[in-house]
Amino acid sequence: MNHKPSLAVVGATGAVGAVMLQILSQHKDVWGEIRLVASPRSAGRKLAVRGEETEVVALSEEALTGMDVALFLVPADVAAHWAPVAAAKGTVVVDNSAAFRLDPDVPLVVPEINPHAMRVRPRGIVASPGCTTLAMIVAIGALHAEFGVDELVVSAYQAVSGAGQIGVEALRSQLALVADTELGTNPGDIRRAVGDGIGPFPAPMALNVVPWSGMLAEDGWSSEELAIRAETRKVLDLPELRVSATCVRVPVVTTHSVSVHARFEHEVSVERAHEILATSPGVVLCDDPATDEYPTPADVVGTDPTWVGRVRRNLDDSRGLELFVCGDNLRKGAALNTAQIAEAIAETLGGTRNGTLGGGTLKAVDGSVDGSAGRSGGVLAGEC
Repeated sequence: MNHKPSLAVVGATGAVGAVMLQILSQHKDVWGEIRLVASPRSAGRKLAVRGEETEVVALSEEALTGMDVALFLVPADVAAHWAPVAAAKGTVVVDNSAAFRLDPDVPLVVPEINPHAMRVRPRGIVASPGCTTLAMIVAIGALHAEFGVDELVVSAYQAVSGAGQIGVEALRSQLALVADTELGTNPGDIRRAVGDGIGPFPAPMALNVVPWSGMLAEDGWSSEELAIRAETRKVLDLPELRVSATCVRVPVVTTHSVSVHARFEHEVSVERAHEILATSPGVVLCDDPATDEYPTPADVVGTDPTWVGRVRRNLDDSRGLELFVCGDNLRKGAALNTAQIAEAIAETLGGTRNGTLGGGTLKAVDGSVDGSAGRSGGVLAGEC
């Protein structure tokens, strides 16, 4: 008799962990035991999952023992140490951090695009892409299947929650500081007013945009921009794809937006692009500028899909499309994609614990289009 596989949620008390517990409570119940794991200082707390209060245990080898699948929703350095420990015990690891995304022996998976990639796991680990890549990749993958993508030029407008709760707190405190003032009308006045309250950003976020995210890399690129390039190539299995990204931090709490110029191998039309996007799992087409219908972070936050609008054919290139996409960086950009991978793996385990997939067919798990079901009820922020 087959039993439901067991699941460890490592980082259950964090921001992405909180969203994950909501998702596990809302999705089809495919899990047996769910073990909540966090740092020793969080051990003993009780969190609700599937309608039951569950006690959090401290991260240790013992906590990872006997689990079929483990979700790692922790910083990269923690995942780099503990994910191999779990995998060595026969647990299939799904990691949300950047620790293994570009490891050639770790598949980088978006279930709507490349679910087959998770079949081969030399290290027993499957990685989930970064939140900005996930904001656009489902839509781009759908268009690529029809037209063959040849080049991407993207500008990412990143919410402050991508920098963690400290980023959210910095923005909110700065907004309170500038409210009902004339700040923002003279050079440097906001920076002087904010002073040491700048938070994790190189410039004030209130009434401002900051063209930087990540760490300095070669030739003036940021690590975040290079990650978008590398992750997109890996997910689409196009190692030579031309990708150029610019990351801009904007005064939005949660939900990343991306302006995309996509050039394809074949001629494109808006009508066909609309058909593809409107019928693609995990995508919502919202595109009628005549009636002010297009996605914005304020409308998309708390929902699962990638929302797409402003679809236009390039004026100078019949193979070029311009589009604007929005995606909640804590849901599809973090917890949801990780959950979808784990659920697809659960279908194949058949109640046995081993490091490779058993019999069965992997199926993509669609994100819910019902935004009301996915609302977090509060500000949740975390590294993504």
